[in-house]
Amino acid sequence: MPAWEYITTPLLIHNTAAILNNWGSEGWELVQIVTNEGGGLVAYLKRPVGEETSHAAAAGAQAAAQAAKQFEGEQ
Repeated sequence: MPAWEYITTPLLIHNTAAILNNWGSEGWELVQIVTNEGGGLVAYLKRPVGEETSHAAAAGAQAAAQAAKQFEGEQ
């Protein structure tokens, strides 16, 4: 049975598909989308541990941080 790693990322309603496609291209599988306390959308994703390189994980973390900044600016 594989070990999983998880990540959450905010979703911008007007850019949802692009955000999810970006994560999917790095091996992340969408598990669930929930509404947070502020009314925004948050995606929960998973992938098997070690599937991508640390470079891709760092790029994904950077993309998540950028999306979070954009999300916070819209509230």
